[in-house]
Amino acid sequence: MNAEIIAVGSELLTPQRLDTNSLFLTQELNDLGVEVTTKYVVGDNRDHVADAVRRAMSRAEIVILSGGLGPTEDDVTRDAVALAIDRKLVFHPEIADQIEQRFRQANRKMAEVNRRQAFVIEGADILPNDRGTAPGQWIDEAETCIMLLPGPPHELKAMFTRQCLPRLERVVPKQVIRTLVFRVTGMPESDLDQTISPVYKKYENPVTTILAGDGDLQVHLRAHGSNESDVLALLAEVAGPIELLLGDRIYSRNGDSLEAVVGDALKKRHASLAVAESVTGGLLAQRITSVAGSSHYFLGGFLTYSNKMKTELLGVSEETLQQHGAVSKEAAEAMALGARRRTGSTFAISITGEAGPEPSENVPVGTVYIGLADAGGCQVAHRVFLGDRARIRVFATQMALDMLRRKCTLVA
Repeated sequence: MNAEIIAVGSELLTPQRLDTNSLFLTQELNDLGVEVTTKYVVGDNRDHVADAVRRAMSRAEIVILSGGLGPTEDDVTRDAVALAIDRKLVFHPEIADQIEQRFRQANRKMAEVNRRQAFVIEGADILPNDRGTAPGQWIDEAETCIMLLPGPPHELKAMFTRQCLPRLERVVPKQVIRTLVFRVTGMPESDLDQTISPVYKKYENPVTTILAGDGDLQVHLRAHGSNESDVLALLAEVAGPIELLLGDRIYSRNGDSLEAVVGDALKKRHASLAVAESVTGGLLAQRITSVAGSSHYFLGGFLTYSNKMKTELLGVSEETLQQHGAVSKEAAEAMALGARRRTGSTFAISITGEAGPEPSENVPVGTVYIGLADAGGCQVAHRVFLGDRARIRVFATQMALDMLRRKCTLVA
Protein backbone atom coordinates (compact mmCIF):
# COMPACT_ATOMS: atom_id res chain seq x y z
CA MET A 1 0.00 0.00 0.00
CA ASN A 2 1.03 3.58 -0.67
CA ALA A 3 0.51 6.65 1.47
CA GLU A 4 0.66 10.40 0.91
CA ILE A 5 1.14 12.97 3.67
CA ILE A 6 -0.22 16.52 3.53
CA ALA A 7 1.13 18.99 6.10
CA VAL A 8 -1.23 21.96 6.37
CA GLY A 9 -0.10 25.36 7.60
CA SER A 10 1.22 28.54 6.04
CA GLU A 11 3.83 28.74 8.80
CA LEU A 12 5.47 25.62 7.33
CA LEU A 13 6.17 27.59 4.16
CA THR A 14 8.39 30.04 6.04
CA PRO A 15 12.10 29.63 6.90
CA GLN A 16 11.31 29.54 10.62
CA ARG A 17 9.24 26.33 10.78
CA LEU A 18 10.00 22.76 9.70
CA ASP A 19 7.54 19.92 9.17
CA THR A 20 8.80 17.20 11.50
CA ASN A 21 5.47 15.34 11.74
CA SER A 22 5.94 13.80 8.31
CA LEU A 23 9.26 12.27 9.40
CA PHE A 24 7.56 10.52 12.32
CA LEU A 25 4.64 9.38 10.17
CA THR A 26 6.94 8.07 7.45
CA GLN A 27 8.87 5.94 9.91
CA GLU A 28 5.70 4.53 11.45
CA LEU A 29 4.20 3.76 8.05
CA ASN A 30 7.40 2.16 6.78
CA ASP A 31 7.47 -0.08 9.85
CA LEU A 32 4.03 -1.28 8.75
CA GLY A 33 5.29 -1.93 5.24
CA VAL A 34 3.54 1.13 3.77
CA GLU A 35 5.49 3.17 1.22
CA VAL A 36 5.20 6.95 1.47
CA THR A 37 5.25 8.15 -2.11
CA THR A 38 4.52 11.87 -1.79
CA LYS A 39 4.60 14.61 0.82
CA TYR A 40 3.05 18.05 0.46
CA VAL A 41 3.21 21.24 2.46
CA VAL A 42 0.13 23.33 1.72
CA GLY A 43 -0.71 26.77 3.10
CA ASP A 44 -3.93 27.69 4.89
CA ASN A 45 -6.08 27.80 1.78
CA ARG A 46 -9.20 25.64 1.67
CA ASP A 47 -9.25 25.14 -2.10
CA HIS A 48 -5.54 24.32 -2.28
CA VAL A 49 -5.83 21.76 0.50
CA ALA A 50 -8.92 20.22 -1.09
CA ASP A 51 -7.08 19.93 -4.40
CA ALA A 52 -4.14 18.23 -2.68
CA VAL A 53 -6.53 15.74 -1.03
CA ARG A 54 -8.18 14.87 -4.34
CA ARG A 55 -4.83 14.27 -6.02
CA ALA A 56 -3.58 12.16 -3.13
CA MET A 57 -6.74 10.03 -3.14
CA SER A 58 -6.32 9.32 -6.84
CA ARG A 59 -2.92 7.70 -6.20
CA ALA A 60 -2.75 6.38 -2.63
CA GLU A 61 -4.74 4.10 -0.35
CA ILE A 62 -3.77 6.12 2.74
CA VAL A 63 -3.92 9.92 3.00
CA ILE A 64 -2.83 11.66 6.20
CA LEU A 65 -3.28 15.37 6.90
CA SER A 66 -1.55 17.07 9.81
CA GLY A 67 -2.45 20.49 11.16
CA GLY A 68 -5.25 22.93 10.44
CA LEU A 69 -7.67 21.53 13.06
CA GLY A 70 -7.52 24.51 15.41
CA PRO A 71 -10.33 26.96 16.21
CA THR A 72 -9.35 29.95 14.08
CA GLU A 73 -10.41 30.98 10.58
CA ASP A 74 -7.12 29.87 9.04
CA ASP A 75 -7.63 26.29 10.28
CA VAL A 76 -9.15 24.96 7.08
CA THR A 77 -8.43 21.22 7.08
CA ARG A 78 -11.92 20.08 8.12
CA ASP A 79 -13.61 22.29 5.53
CA ALA A 80 -11.12 21.33 2.80
CA VAL A 81 -11.49 17.58 3.25
CA ALA A 82 -15.28 17.88 3.40
CA LEU A 83 -15.13 19.83 0.13
CA ALA A 84 -12.78 17.30 -1.48
CA ILE A 85 -15.01 14.29 -0.75
CA ASP A 86 -18.33 16.16 -1.03
CA ARG A 87 -19.55 15.54 2.52
CA LYS A 88 -21.16 17.85 5.06
CA LEU A 89 -19.71 19.06 8.33
CA VAL A 90 -21.84 18.05 11.33
CA PHE A 91 -21.71 19.83 14.69
CA HIS A 92 -21.24 17.50 17.69
CA PRO A 93 -22.37 19.21 20.90
CA GLU A 94 -20.73 16.52 23.05
CA ILE A 95 -17.32 17.45 21.59
CA ALA A 96 -17.97 21.13 22.31
CA ASP A 97 -18.85 20.17 25.90
CA GLN A 98 -15.63 18.19 26.25
CA ILE A 99 -13.57 21.11 24.96
CA GLU A 100 -15.31 23.50 27.34
CA GLN A 101 -14.63 21.11 30.22
CA ARG A 102 -10.89 21.14 29.39
CA PHE A 103 -10.93 24.94 29.59
CA ARG A 104 -12.73 24.85 32.94
CA GLN A 105 -10.14 22.43 34.31
CA ALA A 106 -7.48 24.98 33.36
CA ASN A 107 -9.52 27.80 35.02
CA ARG A 108 -10.09 29.43 31.65
CA LYS A 109 -13.21 30.47 29.76
CA MET A 110 -13.61 28.86 26.37
CA ALA A 111 -13.80 31.32 23.49
CA GLU A 112 -16.72 30.93 21.12
CA VAL A 113 -14.38 30.16 18.21
CA ASN A 114 -13.37 26.90 19.87
CA ARG A 115 -16.79 25.51 18.97
CA ARG A 116 -15.48 25.19 15.40
CA GLN A 117 -13.42 22.21 16.59
CA ALA A 118 -16.63 20.31 17.30
CA PHE A 119 -17.50 20.05 13.59
CA VAL A 120 -16.91 16.56 12.20
CA ILE A 121 -17.08 15.43 8.59
CA GLU A 122 -20.21 13.39 7.95
CA GLY A 123 -19.54 9.68 8.46
CA ALA A 124 -16.11 10.20 10.05
CA ASP A 125 -14.92 8.33 13.12
CA ILE A 126 -13.82 10.69 15.87
CA LEU A 127 -10.26 10.21 17.16
CA PRO A 128 -10.04 11.38 20.80
CA ASN A 129 -7.28 13.82 21.68
CA ASP A 130 -6.29 13.65 25.35
CA ARG A 131 -3.41 16.09 24.82
CA GLY A 132 -5.25 18.95 23.17
CA THR A 133 -8.63 20.34 22.19
CA ALA A 134 -8.75 19.30 18.53
CA PRO A 135 -10.14 15.79 17.92
CA GLY A 136 -8.82 13.88 14.95
CA GLN A 137 -10.96 12.19 12.31
CA TRP A 138 -10.77 8.91 10.37
CA ILE A 139 -12.71 8.65 7.12
CA ASP A 140 -13.15 5.67 4.82
CA GLU A 141 -13.81 7.02 1.35
CA ALA A 142 -14.03 4.51 -1.51
CA GLU A 143 -10.65 2.72 -1.57
CA THR A 144 -8.88 5.32 0.56
CA CYS A 145 -8.64 5.91 4.29
CA ILE A 146 -8.14 9.55 5.26
CA MET A 147 -6.77 10.68 8.61
CA LEU A 148 -7.03 14.22 9.98
CA LEU A 149 -4.49 14.70 12.76
CA PRO A 150 -3.58 17.75 14.89
CA GLY A 151 -0.44 19.71 14.10
CA PRO A 152 1.34 19.89 17.50
CA PRO A 153 3.79 16.94 17.40
CA HIS A 154 3.04 15.67 20.92
CA GLU A 155 -0.68 15.52 20.04
CA LEU A 156 -0.16 13.96 16.62
CA LYS A 157 2.23 11.26 17.83
CA ALA A 158 -0.04 10.16 20.66
CA MET A 159 -3.14 10.12 18.46
CA PHE A 160 -1.49 8.25 15.62
CA THR A 161 0.10 5.67 17.91
CA ARG A 162 -3.02 5.01 20.00
CA GLN A 163 -5.84 5.56 17.52
CA CYS A 164 -4.54 5.06 13.99
CA LEU A 165 -1.90 2.34 14.19
CA PRO A 166 -4.28 -0.35 15.51
CA ARG A 167 -6.72 0.41 12.67
CA LEU A 168 -3.96 0.34 10.05
CA GLU A 169 -2.56 -2.93 11.34
CA ARG A 170 -5.94 -4.53 10.61
CA VAL A 171 -6.16 -3.31 7.02
CA VAL A 172 -2.56 -3.10 5.75
CA PRO A 173 -1.35 -6.27 4.00
CA LYS A 174 1.77 -7.70 5.59
CA GLN A 175 4.74 -6.09 3.90
CA VAL A 176 8.34 -5.57 4.94
CA ILE A 177 10.41 -2.52 3.96
CA ARG A 178 14.11 -2.36 4.83
CA THR A 179 16.81 0.13 3.94
CA LEU A 180 20.56 -0.39 3.76
CA VAL A 181 22.73 2.75 3.82
CA PHE A 182 26.31 3.01 2.63
CA ARG A 183 28.08 6.24 3.55
CA VAL A 184 30.90 7.13 1.20
CA THR A 185 33.55 9.83 1.05
CA GLY A 186 36.57 10.69 -1.05
CA MET A 187 34.90 10.82 -4.49
CA PRO A 188 32.52 13.12 -6.39
CA GLU A 189 28.83 12.21 -6.67
CA SER A 190 29.07 11.80 -10.45
CA ASP A 191 31.97 9.35 -10.11
CA LEU A 192 30.04 7.38 -7.50
CA ASP A 193 26.99 7.07 -9.70
CA GLN A 194 29.04 6.14 -12.74
CA THR A 195 30.77 3.42 -10.72
CA ILE A 196 27.69 1.73 -9.25
CA SER A 197 24.89 2.48 -11.73
CA PRO A 198 25.65 -0.64 -13.85
CA VAL A 199 24.71 -2.65 -10.76
CA TYR A 200 21.63 -0.88 -9.39
CA LYS A 201 20.01 -0.11 -12.78
CA LYS A 202 19.27 -3.82 -13.16
CA TYR A 203 16.82 -3.68 -10.26
CA GLU A 204 13.49 -2.01 -9.60
CA ASN A 205 13.46 -3.62 -6.14
CA PRO A 206 15.55 -2.52 -4.28
CA VAL A 207 15.29 1.13 -5.26
CA THR A 208 18.62 2.96 -5.13
CA THR A 209 18.94 6.62 -4.13
CA ILE A 210 22.15 8.65 -3.95
CA LEU A 211 22.30 11.63 -1.60
CA ALA A 212 25.18 14.12 -1.57
CA GLY A 213 26.26 16.90 0.76
CA ASP A 214 29.61 18.54 1.56
CA GLY A 215 31.82 15.62 0.57
CA ASP A 216 29.59 13.06 2.28
CA LEU A 217 27.70 10.68 -0.02
CA GLN A 218 24.98 8.23 0.91
CA VAL A 219 23.77 5.26 -1.11
CA HIS A 220 20.32 4.13 0.08
CA LEU A 221 19.13 0.69 -1.02
CA ARG A 222 15.45 0.29 -0.20
CA ALA A 223 13.78 -3.10 -0.67
CA HIS A 224 10.28 -4.37 -0.03
CA GLY A 225 8.74 -7.82 0.09
CA SER A 226 6.37 -10.11 1.93
CA ASN A 227 8.88 -11.33 4.51
CA GLU A 228 12.11 -10.32 6.20
CA SER A 229 14.37 -13.01 4.72
CA ASP A 230 13.38 -12.25 1.11
CA VAL A 231 13.92 -8.52 1.62
CA LEU A 232 17.34 -9.01 3.21
CA ALA A 233 18.32 -11.34 0.36
CA LEU A 234 17.36 -8.67 -2.19
CA LEU A 235 19.46 -6.08 -0.37
CA ALA A 236 22.46 -8.43 -0.20
CA GLU A 237 22.18 -9.22 -3.91
CA VAL A 238 22.63 -5.55 -4.82
CA ALA A 239 24.85 -4.47 -1.93
CA GLY A 240 27.53 -7.11 -2.52
CA PRO A 241 28.67 -5.91 -5.97
CA ILE A 242 28.43 -2.26 -4.86
CA GLU A 243 30.70 -2.94 -1.89
CA LEU A 244 33.27 -4.57 -4.16
CA LEU A 245 33.23 -1.59 -6.52
CA LEU A 246 33.54 1.08 -3.83
CA GLY A 247 35.94 -0.70 -1.48
CA ASP A 248 37.35 1.40 1.33
CA ARG A 249 35.56 4.50 0.13
CA ILE A 250 32.62 3.11 2.09
CA TYR A 251 33.17 4.23 5.65
CA SER A 252 29.84 3.22 7.20
CA ARG A 253 27.25 0.53 6.57
CA ASN A 254 24.84 1.42 9.35
CA GLY A 255 24.37 5.16 8.83
CA ASP A 256 27.02 6.26 11.36
CA SER A 257 28.71 9.59 10.67
CA LEU A 258 32.37 9.82 9.72
CA GLU A 259 33.27 11.33 13.10
CA ALA A 260 31.51 8.45 14.86
CA VAL A 261 33.36 5.87 12.76
CA VAL A 262 36.69 7.57 13.47
CA GLY A 263 35.90 7.74 17.18
CA ASP A 264 35.06 4.05 17.28
CA ALA A 265 38.34 3.20 15.53
CA LEU A 266 40.33 5.28 18.01
CA LYS A 267 38.62 3.64 20.99
CA LYS A 268 39.28 0.15 19.66
CA ARG A 269 42.98 0.98 19.32
CA HIS A 270 43.15 2.79 22.67
CA ALA A 271 44.51 5.72 20.68
CA SER A 272 44.22 9.45 21.37
CA LEU A 273 43.80 12.46 19.12
CA ALA A 274 44.64 16.17 19.17
CA VAL A 275 43.96 18.81 16.53
CA ALA A 276 45.49 22.08 15.40
CA GLU A 277 43.15 24.24 13.34
CA SER A 278 43.55 27.45 11.46
CA VAL A 279 41.18 27.84 8.51
CA THR A 280 38.45 25.64 10.03
CA GLY A 281 38.31 27.68 13.24
CA GLY A 282 37.38 24.80 15.57
CA LEU A 283 34.95 23.02 13.21
CA LEU A 284 37.00 19.82 13.24
CA ALA A 285 37.05 19.71 17.04
CA GLN A 286 33.32 20.42 17.08
CA ARG A 287 32.62 17.45 14.82
CA ILE A 288 34.82 15.16 16.88
CA THR A 289 33.26 16.19 20.19
CA SER A 290 29.70 15.93 18.83
CA VAL A 291 30.07 12.17 19.33
CA ALA A 292 29.08 10.92 22.77
CA GLY A 293 32.10 9.41 24.54
CA SER A 294 34.67 11.43 22.58
CA SER A 295 36.41 12.29 25.85
CA HIS A 296 37.80 8.75 25.82
CA TYR A 297 40.08 9.57 22.88
CA PHE A 298 40.04 13.32 22.17
CA LEU A 299 42.60 15.24 24.20
CA GLY A 300 41.89 18.72 22.87
CA GLY A 301 43.03 21.15 20.25
CA PHE A 302 44.74 24.37 19.31
CA LEU A 303 42.95 27.17 17.48
CA THR A 304 45.88 28.97 15.91
CA TYR A 305 44.45 31.49 13.50
CA SER A 306 47.41 33.86 13.56
CA ASN A 307 51.07 33.18 12.81
CA LYS A 308 51.94 34.29 16.33
CA MET A 309 49.70 31.62 17.85
CA LYS A 310 51.11 28.97 15.51
CA THR A 311 54.58 29.83 16.78
CA GLU A 312 53.80 30.24 20.46
CA LEU A 313 51.38 27.33 20.92
CA LEU A 314 52.62 24.79 18.38
CA GLY A 315 56.25 25.68 17.98
CA VAL A 316 56.00 26.42 14.24
CA SER A 317 59.18 28.32 13.45
CA GLU A 318 59.01 31.88 12.17
CA GLU A 319 61.42 30.83 9.43
CA THR A 320 58.93 28.23 8.15
CA LEU A 321 56.12 30.76 8.10
CA GLN A 322 58.22 33.45 6.43
CA GLN A 323 59.72 31.12 3.83
CA HIS A 324 56.67 29.01 2.97
CA GLY A 325 53.68 30.89 4.35
CA ALA A 326 50.98 29.85 6.80
CA VAL A 327 49.10 28.04 4.05
CA SER A 328 51.68 25.49 2.98
CA LYS A 329 52.72 21.89 3.26
CA GLU A 330 55.52 22.85 5.62
CA ALA A 331 53.22 24.82 7.95
CA ALA A 332 50.65 21.98 8.08
CA GLU A 333 53.39 19.48 8.91
CA ALA A 334 54.85 21.66 11.66
CA MET A 335 51.39 22.28 13.14
CA ALA A 336 50.51 18.58 13.29
CA LEU A 337 53.88 17.59 14.75
CA GLY A 338 53.65 20.44 17.28
CA ALA A 339 50.16 19.43 18.40
CA ARG A 340 51.26 15.83 18.89
CA ARG A 341 54.39 16.88 20.74
CA ARG A 342 52.55 19.25 23.07
CA THR A 343 49.75 16.80 23.95
CA GLY A 344 51.42 13.40 23.71
CA SER A 345 48.56 12.14 21.54
CA THR A 346 48.75 9.06 19.33
CA PHE A 347 47.56 11.09 16.33
CA ALA A 348 47.38 14.80 15.59
CA ILE A 349 45.59 16.49 12.70
CA SER A 350 46.31 19.97 11.42
CA ILE A 351 44.34 22.05 8.93
CA THR A 352 45.53 25.26 7.34
CA GLY A 353 44.17 26.96 4.24
CA GLU A 354 42.40 29.86 2.59
CA ALA A 355 38.58 29.84 2.68
CA GLY A 356 38.10 33.31 1.22
CA PRO A 357 36.21 35.20 0.17
CA GLU A 358 39.41 36.99 -0.94
CA PRO A 359 42.75 35.23 -1.53
CA SER A 360 45.69 36.07 0.73
CA GLU A 361 49.44 35.44 0.50
CA ASN A 362 48.89 34.74 -3.22
CA VAL A 363 47.06 31.54 -2.23
CA PRO A 364 43.93 30.70 -4.26
CA VAL A 365 40.65 30.52 -2.35
CA GLY A 366 39.85 26.90 -1.53
CA THR A 367 43.47 25.87 -0.95
CA VAL A 368 43.77 23.51 2.01
CA TYR A 369 46.66 21.57 3.56
CA ILE A 370 45.94 18.79 6.05
CA GLY A 371 48.63 17.21 8.19
CA LEU A 372 48.33 13.88 10.01
CA ALA A 373 51.08 13.08 12.48
CA ASP A 374 51.76 9.85 14.36
CA ALA A 375 54.77 8.02 15.71
CA GLY A 376 56.04 7.40 12.18
CA GLY A 377 56.13 11.06 11.15
CA CYS A 378 53.68 13.28 9.28
CA GLN A 379 51.86 13.02 5.98
CA VAL A 380 50.36 16.11 4.35
CA ALA A 381 47.57 16.22 1.78
CA HIS A 382 46.81 19.22 -0.43
CA ARG A 383 43.47 20.03 -2.08
CA VAL A 384 41.78 23.01 -3.71
CA PHE A 385 38.07 22.89 -2.91
CA LEU A 386 35.42 24.78 -4.85
CA GLY A 387 32.59 26.66 -3.20
CA ASP A 388 31.97 29.32 -0.59
CA ARG A 389 33.69 29.75 2.76
CA ALA A 390 31.37 27.41 4.67
CA ARG A 391 31.62 24.65 2.08
CA ILE A 392 35.40 24.78 1.92
CA ARG A 393 35.68 24.47 5.69
CA VAL A 394 33.32 21.48 5.86
CA PHE A 395 35.12 19.73 2.99
CA ALA A 396 38.43 20.27 4.79
CA THR A 397 37.17 18.62 7.99
CA GLN A 398 35.65 15.77 5.99
CA MET A 399 38.95 15.07 4.28
CA ALA A 400 40.87 15.31 7.57
CA LEU A 401 38.62 12.77 9.27
CA ASP A 402 38.83 10.43 6.29
CA MET A 403 42.63 10.59 6.35
CA LEU A 404 42.56 9.53 9.99
CA ARG A 405 40.04 6.77 9.27
CA ARG A 406 42.28 5.31 6.59
CA LYS A 407 45.36 5.61 8.80
CA CYS A 408 43.56 3.74 11.60
CA THR A 409 42.64 1.02 9.13
CA LEU A 410 46.25 0.64 8.03
CA VAL A 411 47.63 0.36 11.56
CA ALA A 412 44.89 -2.00 12.74
